[in-house]
Parts: sequence; structure tokens; C-alpha cells
Amino acid sequence: MNAVLLVISLACGWALVTGSLTFINLLLGALVGTLALLLLRDRLGGPPVLSRLGRILALALLFIRELLLSAIRVAILALTPNLKAQLTPAIIAFPLTATGDAEIALLANLITLTPGTLSLDVSADRQVLYIHVLSLKDRDSLVRGIGQGFETKVIEVFR
Repeated sequence: MNAVLLVISLACGWALVTGSLTFINLLLGALVGTLALLLLRDRLGGPPVLSRLGRILALALLFIRELLLSAIRVAILALTPNLKAQLTPAIIAFPLTATGDAEIALLANLITLTPGTLSLDVSADRQVLYIHVLSLKDRDSLVRGIGQGFETKVIEVFR
């Protein structure tokens, strides 16, 4: 059975069992059904839709985590008494592993949406993404963090 139809069936079953046919309850049933299918994907044969949904969810959770951590770091930085001494802005060249237009666009948007970083441009050969950083401590660890974090998850979503 198609995974989407299975999730819809599980959501309707949830609504019948709970006795409430509201949009919120159907949405909750769909979420519970999706979670159940993700947990049982090995036994069900793992339809490609579910594995992609799991990769999208992993990327979303990573983004939320990075968003919160970056927001805290920028807030602490903004509240320091001697702000000029703490700021070390820089523009770095991030070597891209992602090759597709959608992959590069999503990666650039995730970086821009994270406080303290801004995607500026992609090189003409699409090998380098230029990123402005509000406060750079260590270029290599930043490049490694983006590469092993956002870029890896983005590539997994599209493949």
C-alpha cells in the first residue's frame, strides 16, 4: 500500500477511535501514523516516501537545534559590554559538495536563516558558497560543522 494512503488511513482510524473528527485531531492522527510507520519501516519494507520523510525530519530537527543555539550565541554576543572587541566578522569560502540547484539553494537558505551567518553568493562554477559570519573563532571548525551538519543532511534529503 502506498505510504501516503496508509498515513491517511491511520489518521482516519485515529479520528474514529478518539471520536473526534476535527482537523487538529486528524493532523495529530497523521503525525502519530507517520511516526508509527517510521518506527516500523524496517518490518514494512521501508517505502522510499517514508525514508525520505525521515531524512526531511532529521534535517528539520537539525535546523531547529542550530537555530536555537545560534540565537543564544548571538544574543549573548549582543549583550556583551565590549561588543567591538567580541566581533570578528569574516567572509569565508565554503567548498560545496552539493551539486544540484535545489540542494545549493536549500543549504544557502538554511545558513541565511541561522542567526549570525549569511549566504552571500555561489561561485560561477558552483563549487564554493561564500558566507558572512558575524563572529568567526575558527574557520576550519565552522566549515567542518556546516559540511557535516547542514550539507550532509541536505544531500541526504535529495538523494
